[in-house]
Amino acid sequence: MRDVFRACYSKRVETAYYSFISSPLGRLTICCTEKGLLRLDLRGRRPADRRFDWVRAEEKTRPAASELAEYFAGQRQRFTIPLDLRGTPFQRQAWKALLAIPYGRTRSYGDIARQIGRPRAYRAVGQANHRNPMAIVVPCHRVVAADGGLGGYGGGLDRKQFLLDLEQRGRRQRL
Repeated sequence: MRDVFRACYSKRVETAYYSFISSPLGRLTICCTEKGLLRLDLRGRRPADRRFDWVRAEEKTRPAASELAEYFAGQRQRFTIPLDLRGTPFQRQAWKALLAIPYGRTRSYGDIARQIGRPRAYRAVGQANHRNPMAIVVPCHRVVAADGGLGGYGGGLDRKQFLLDLEQRGRRQRL
């Protein structure tokens, strides 16, 4: 009887690792699995997703922390850390399109919708951006409104502007 109870009520919980880093945007939380970066929380909170057994482990998140430090120092334009992208098929398609936006450049929500073959889905692209779990690394800050305005940003428009300005300075220095 105990085995039946255990089988019905115990869930396999995946282990995930997290750490905090300081950045020009404030404290960030890096979350990784054995597969790669799972989340980058701009609010710097301790992760609470019950689907994971959270373990604080700087050594597991060090590659992501190092690449982010290089990015903020203007020394990295492209992230190479593995990603553990989890979302709906549409979200993953939209996020992969974001990865193709060059450093220091922007695209509109409509541009992304057309790129993924769904030209009328610009609002859905906006929602996918809003649910992007790894801001900065999957660069949703590079997506702007059709008129060139900032549009929205889950981390706040001041942070979005900061990231765009950082990348513009980095592009100018490399030219």
